[in-house]
Amino acid sequence: MARPSKHDGSIYPRKDGKVLWMVYRDRNGRRIRESTNTEDWQEAQRKLRDRLQARDDKILDIVRKGEQIQFADWVDFFLENYSKPPIRAEKTHHANQRAGRHLKQAFGRDSLLDLGADDIEHYLRRRLQARVQFKTAAGVVEKDRLKPATVHQELRVLRRMLNVAVRKKLLPSNPCLGVEFPVKLQGLFRPHYMSWTEQQRIEFQAPGYLRNVIRIITETGLRVYKELMPMKKEQVDLENAFAWIPDSKTPNGIAEVPLTDLAVEAFRDQMQVSGPGPWLFPSDENPAGHQKSLRTVWHLTLRRAKVPYFRIYDLRSTYATRLSAGGVADEWVTQLLRQGEAKVFKKYSQMKLQMKREALQKLNRKANEGRPGFDTERPN
Repeated sequence: MARPSKHDGSIYPRKDGKVLWMVYRDRNGRRIRESTNTEDWQEAQRKLRDRLQARDDKILDIVRKGEQIQFADWVDFFLENYSKPPIRAEKTHHANQRAGRHLKQAFGRDSLLDLGADDIEHYLRRRLQARVQFKTAAGVVEKDRLKPATVHQELRVLRRMLNVAVRKKLLPSNPCLGVEFPVKLQGLFRPHYMSWTEQQRIEFQAPGYLRNVIRIITETGLRVYKELMPMKKEQVDLENAFAWIPDSKTPNGIAEVPLTDLAVEAFRDQMQVSGPGPWLFPSDENPAGHQKSLRTVWHLTLRRAKVPYFRIYDLRSTYATRLSAGGVADEWVTQLLRQGEAKVFKKYSQMKLQMKREALQKLNRKANEGRPGFDTERPN
């Protein structure tokens, strides 16, 4: 067998088996021998070319690690270390578990490196044709097809899992970046920008505590269920106008949040509404002592205000959009949102388009007609 050069490799059979092996050198000149796990010469050559390409791209160690980890094992690792409370909210962890079960059934035996964009798109198409199943005493009952939003949630969970693998240098890149969702989702991830007129209509119909929630979020950008609902009075310093967030969705969320005058007023009013206890939004129904959901009252308030439904979380998006519209640089908006990456702000900045359309509606196309000194006739 010819001795491989520094930049090339070769395929050879071993005496003790039919599986082909490959030998090549890494960027430091160190010789590496690996099994190709195949008896097919063409397939073995393809794997060798992939190894040499990974070496030249300086991702050889990442590729080799990714091949050694099964996808099912990575799902379990992610759920244990990156999904459980307090790292993520309890309902987020349950959603990750549900998605993880379906993903393990599809890709469990594959390695991390084997998972490609085409495989993911094929999985999504298959899931969109599946039906909701319920177990009963008589057996499994099938209902309607899965909603596209449900399948898209599984894609989002998969993307998070693989993003962690990329950060830990187990994957060179996330294959989800090359995935196009097979169907169009109406309104998904299109945050609603609440205009000031809408806010006034909603506040007029809202009970006192919900009115305070609206003002606090639109003035601070707090996350409603992770940061605001579990907040204690001791976390708010009205004299110095800031609130302390000790627990958040991300490490960047743990910070002091500055308060505007309107936010200070809303916090002060809520302290009076909440009574003598430690919680800003107390609840006797929740064992934790604070409210966990505003869904019902939010639905009813929007209905009474005759405003089309949008998520209460979009109040945070409204906060970001108003900052941006006020001339605050995107980098500072990201800091005020307490996000880890500036690219997260892109989903909020999409609402600038709606604000531009609102401005265009104020365009007066007849402003110059009939005014003395202006010639509106077309020149001959």
